[in-house]
Amino acid sequence: MNQQKPASVFSIVVLVAALGYFVDIYDLLLFSIIRIPSLQSMGLSREQITVEGESIISWQMAGLLLGGIIWGIMGDKRGRLSVLFGSILLYSVANIANGFVETVDQYRYIRFIAGLGLAGELGAGITLVSELTSKEKRGIATSLVAGIGLTGAVFAFFIKENFHWRTCYFIGGGMGLILLVLRVSVFESGMFNQLKRTNVQRGNFLMLFNNAERLRRYILSILIGLPTWFVIGILVTFSGEFGAAMNIKEEIDPGKAIMFAYVGISIGDVAVGFISQWLKSRKKALYLFYGITTVFMFLFFTAQWNGTADRMYWICAGLGFGTGFWAIFVTMGAEQFGTNLRATAATTIPNMVRGMLTIFILPLFKGIRGLTDYYTGGWIAAIIIMIITVIAAKYTRETFGKDLNFVEK
Repeated sequence: MNQQKPASVFSIVVLVAALGYFVDIYDLLLFSIIRIPSLQSMGLSREQITVEGESIISWQMAGLLLGGIIWGIMGDKRGRLSVLFGSILLYSVANIANGFVETVDQYRYIRFIAGLGLAGELGAGITLVSELTSKEKRGIATSLVAGIGLTGAVFAFFIKENFHWRTCYFIGGGMGLILLVLRVSVFESGMFNQLKRTNVQRGNFLMLFNNAERLRRYILSILIGLPTWFVIGILVTFSGEFGAAMNIKEEIDPGKAIMFAYVGISIGDVAVGFISQWLKSRKKALYLFYGITTVFMFLFFTAQWNGTADRMYWICAGLGFGTGFWAIFVTMGAEQFGTNLRATAATTIPNMVRGMLTIFILPLFKGIRGLTDYYTGGWIAAIIIMIITVIAAKYTRETFGKDLNFVEK
């Protein structure tokens, strides 16, 4: 069987995947960045903005959870490129529609549809890049995709600062449609093309559950990513509410907090690829970044009493850098599974983590906060999340340098 020549870490495939993730992150985080002005324009009170904001984020994450399954299956059945084309078309159109919403209910439904589309971008891109680059350089390539892509959140903040919130959605949708044209130059994975010529079952989502060892791999792959969306979905998105609870007198702009966090995440995502390469280990790099995340969580809850908005932004940047293991986490998910299930796993795993914000992380936080207070609910939830994720990492397989040319049976 002819082998496809490995792509360079600076190839057109890596560039297009990175730009796709850039648009994906812009659209994914845009609501969190413009949550307050967009809901204020609909006449909501400060309390309603918090409650309805949590609801809209939950709907978006529910869309990501469902979309991850749909696009993952399609990626293994129809090919990685089919997902890269279909997902970006759906979320681009949805974001344009988002610019026309007039009610909170419309907002919820359109963010759900956008979530469905956004779910396909990262997993398909990482799967394609992982299969097209050499196993020695795979971690660096996927880290570049994530590092460049995550700056989309920074761009979203600056767009928010200069345009009306509705225009921000139109810009996101327009960028997606432009990128759709650029994707014509990308070619399909050779591993997938070889697999199509066999009778091996592809994209059967239930295969992740019908084998105990494979199910264990899948669950652990999800749990090692929990801190990322606890940090972004709770600590950073609701940094204003935490600031008020910790007696910070200045108004904290959650959009600016997200911008600072994603600058940190982008730097961390590039750094973790090179650190993993240097250590010759995905898990050691993961443990290092868990440690950094824990340090900044501690600072978040201890160093900000009667503090300043600037201090909050810099701590959010540190939290972002610590959770910059996102690239390695997603790469490990792709490396854990055979070619016939790789897109399904790599697409559903990050979206399961995003969906966990709705079905586990946010309910955990709200439950504890209901028994205590906003501040206490945050730090107790942080401890629980970190304990779960460190235990999961301990039992996760090392995948550095793993040959991906294998199938699940």
